[in-house]
Amino acid sequence: MQHNLAAALLDRLRTIEAGDPARFERLRSAIESDGRDAAEPPTIAVFDAKAFDLDAFEEANGGRFQLKRIKDTLSTQTAGAAAGAVAACIFVNDRCDAAEVQALASVGVGLIALRCAGYNNVDLQACADHGIDVVRVPAYSPHAVAEHTIALALMLNRHLHIAYLRNRTGAFTLDGLTGFDMHGKTVGVIGTGQIGRCVIDAVLGFGCRVVAFDAYPNEAFAQQPNVEYASLDALLAQSDIVSLHVPLMEATHHLIDHDAIEKMKPGAMLINTSRGGLIDTRALIDGLKSGRIGAAGLDVYEEEAGIFFRDLSSQVLTDDVLARLMSFNNVVVTSHQAFLTREALTAIAETTLASVAEYLAGRRGDELTHRVS
Repeated sequence: MQHNLAAALLDRLRTIEAGDPARFERLRSAIESDGRDAAEPPTIAVFDAKAFDLDAFEEANGGRFQLKRIKDTLSTQTAGAAAGAVAACIFVNDRCDAAEVQALASVGVGLIALRCAGYNNVDLQACADHGIDVVRVPAYSPHAVAEHTIALALMLNRHLHIAYLRNRTGAFTLDGLTGFDMHGKTVGVIGTGQIGRCVIDAVLGFGCRVVAFDAYPNEAFAQQPNVEYASLDALLAQSDIVSLHVPLMEATHHLIDHDAIEKMKPGAMLINTSRGGLIDTRALIDGLKSGRIGAAGLDVYEEEAGIFFRDLSSQVLTDDVLARLMSFNNVVVTSHQAFLTREALTAIAETTLASVAEYLAGRRGDELTHRVS
């Protein structure tokens, strides 16, 4: 079976030989090396791999691939660890700029498989220049992220983080813990893709009114009672809670900046479980200091790379902006864990491995089901 797979892949690669002979020769050599030993399945280099990643991947793998764990994030220094792998599997905080792409191409990697939905950390033009395909996991579990969004909002509203710490010290008092009824409040949802719609379904269950904003409104979804689309400015002005569910791109970078915060309803809560770069963190700090923002729940931070997914408990936190942000008692920061459910991890692993299998079967470009274009 392995020899047949290698032969099929070689036939496919010969169709691009004229366009990129150097890449063809590199990949031909790697494939022939794999094909000589049928006991050796193809290798996937898994960067920034955590135990929970590997557990889910091993369960979904069924022996089809060798999973090479690389604890470090992808960089020009670590890319060489992917030598002999057909694919490099990376996560949200792996930088895959032009230099990293070139380094991966030089060791024979032909596929970059993102085990996440966002791909703002990948230089797609560099990948195209080096003949590397890029795939992602566009929808693993919208419920996981939506439920974490609601959890942050409820924790901040009812001050559960403060109550928990207070009770641990024996201070069983209620002063300063007054929240508000979710029922009847207006929730602004920016981005009505799968996750945004799950959030809307959840807050409608609390009896909230929803004001939504999206560059491409889902008019059928807006037919529900208590849901309406509005301009971004109108959403910010009306909402008691604002929740972000859009991808990070040039148009959405610092979507919530000083001007946007000034347009928000005084004392509103801001939740971000999407990408850190959607919020200008310094502007957020100013909004918290002035009271314009009443609370903030953040699962992402624009400078989280090198901080989140790391144990820094024995070190001094050198990021002054994050340290200041975490000093507010009306801010809850979680370390990019909204996706972290058993169901989501399983879906991520299954989709990623299916994409690698498609690639090895000879599919390229638009033939790949979850290709990033």
